[in-house]
Amino acid sequence: MRWRESFNQSGFSKFLNSPAGRIFRLVAGIGFFAVGYVYRDHVLGVLSMVWSAFPLSAGVFDNCYISAVLGGPLSGAKIRSKYK
Repeated sequence: MRWRESFNQSGFSKFLNSPAGRIFRLVAGIGFFAVGYVYRDHVLGVLSMVWSAFPLSAGVFDNCYISAVLGGPLSGAKIRSKYK
C-alpha cells in the first residue's frame, strides 16, 4: 500500500476531510492568526500569522495538503468519495 492510500484510509484523514475536520482547520487557522496578531512584534508572531494561511485555506477550500504532498488528491471531496 502506498503512503497516500495509507494516509487517506486512516482515521486521521477521514476526520480532517469530514465537516468537523473542516471546522477544526478553520478554528485552528483563526487561532494561529489570533496568537500571531497578539505577538505581531515578534518573529514567531509573524510566522504564526503566515502559518495560519495553511489551515484556513484548507478549511475554506476543502483541501488536504498532506494528501497532496504524499501524491494523493488535493480535494477533500475526491478523498471522501474515493476512500469511504
